[in-house]
Amino acid sequence: MTTSEYNRCVDEYSDSVFRFVLKNLRDEEQARDVVQDAFMKMWEKAATITNSKAKSYLFTAAYHTMIDSIRREKKYTSSEEISKETFVTNSHYSDLKEILDEAFSILPEVQKSVLLLRDYEGYSYADIGEVINLNESQVKVYIYRARLAMKKYIGSMEMVI
Repeated sequence: MTTSEYNRCVDEYSDSVFRFVLKNLRDEEQARDVVQDAFMKMWEKAATITNSKAKSYLFTAAYHTMIDSIRREKKYTSSEEISKETFVTNSHYSDLKEILDEAFSILPEVQKSVLLLRDYEGYSYADIGEVINLNESQVKVYIYRARLAMKKYIGSMEMVI
């Protein structure tokens, strides 16, 4: 990969990688750090990366850097187990985005990632598997489980409206 190809990758993919990481982390500064680290890793390996594999490498590096960041953060903060009661809402909400964000936040990290890559970024199952290091059927299962968990959390539409 040449310097001009690398710069073109930065121009083309920086926004989508940032959106992907930000949706998972919900912290702009931390997301910027992760994206910067991913581009730095890509630059260090530029000699071995072909231009056709640059996007895949970049998202993979960002995903692994994000997971490392989450694991580091969990070491310093106490995490609570998600109980089955968190999947049921009994109050009435009027803000659908807030409900979707809450439902999304309870998902495990791998489910968040596959759902974002599929539904927000439009990746194919094979591309998601390559980024997250899963096979295609595992990706489909994680997406199904994530959607099912979000559906259980949200409940019926009467609760939302």
